[in-house]
Amino acid sequence: MGDAYPTIRAAAIQAASVFLDREASTEKACALIREAGAGGARLVGLPEGFVPAHPIWFHFHPGTGRQATQLSVELFKNAVEIPGPEIDELCRAAADAGVYAVVGVCEKRPHTLGTLFNTQVFVGPDGAYLGKHQKLMPTVGERLVHMGGHGDTLGAFETEFGPASALICGENSNPLAIFALTAEHPRVHVMSWPNHFPTVGPVLRERVRIDSQAFAQMSKAYVVSACGTVDEPTIERLELSADDAAAIRDPKFCGGSLIVAPDSQVIAGPLGAEEAILYADLDLEAAIRMKLRHDFAGHYNRPDVFQLRVNGRAPQIFEVETGAPDERQLSVPGLEQQRLDDGLAPRLLGEGEGAERPPS
Repeated sequence: MGDAYPTIRAAAIQAASVFLDREASTEKACALIREAGAGGARLVGLPEGFVPAHPIWFHFHPGTGRQATQLSVELFKNAVEIPGPEIDELCRAAADAGVYAVVGVCEKRPHTLGTLFNTQVFVGPDGAYLGKHQKLMPTVGERLVHMGGHGDTLGAFETEFGPASALICGENSNPLAIFALTAEHPRVHVMSWPNHFPTVGPVLRERVRIDSQAFAQMSKAYVVSACGTVDEPTIERLELSADDAAAIRDPKFCGGSLIVAPDSQVIAGPLGAEEAILYADLDLEAAIRMKLRHDFAGHYNRPDVFQLRVNGRAPQIFEVETGAPDERQLSVPGLEQQRLDDGLAPRLLGEGEGAERPPS
């Protein structure tokens, strides 16, 4: 009889945030997750920074100018805390829909007035919070508002149909990040993309296609790429010049969601600039056929020649010595509670095949 590898339906959600409105963006994300579940999806990807927005104003305004500063303050005020009520709402939506969902959010450290992360949140069909990934290196203007994440949030998450993974925008072309995830043997990979790229380089949809097909070729996983798009309320809030407003309305500059098979072929999409949900049925057995040729984390590599070490610990900026001199211990105020709140435990990736992982 042997093992069975199911066919699952995946969905890439392409939509515009309710710009810089955390509660309304969360409500919209939940409605879209439920709609995708009703369409038969078992795994759903949403765009980068969907709750409450991606900071595309840095494409158009000076980073320390009035408009950019004002919008950046609104981004912080509407950012998501983990745990928090928005995460609870996303978990409820995933449970209602019976899906695994990867949702892009702008995350802030709880109970602080500083430090944001560009984050993907993972939630499951039982309503559980499964973890998160913080973008390791913010790209261009993002660096003015986002801190880079650490290795403690890099890794696959478990599903009923095997490991799944996710990365954000440009890090989907980072060779080391790609291999770190490939070594965890994901069967599906979700890419979260923003709603707009700078107009001085390749358009968003072109980069999405190239990176999605390349990731599929290297990992032999299905790739679900979810892009944002731009609506008129967003354009109005950005206070753009006439030329910039015309550029951002050009449909070739946004959208482009697609789904790619392990053989690097596009099997759904790409979408235009419209809001839509893109579906594809993923035959997981297809990865076996492709890995017979190339298993870059297995037989088609040389561990005696190539090795990758990933630091799965987050560095600490502040430690306090407590206790008597002869029994002094190091403590980090609020750290343990913070880690519990984040649902994180220290872990090292790549500690060997089958190494036990702490529960999420």
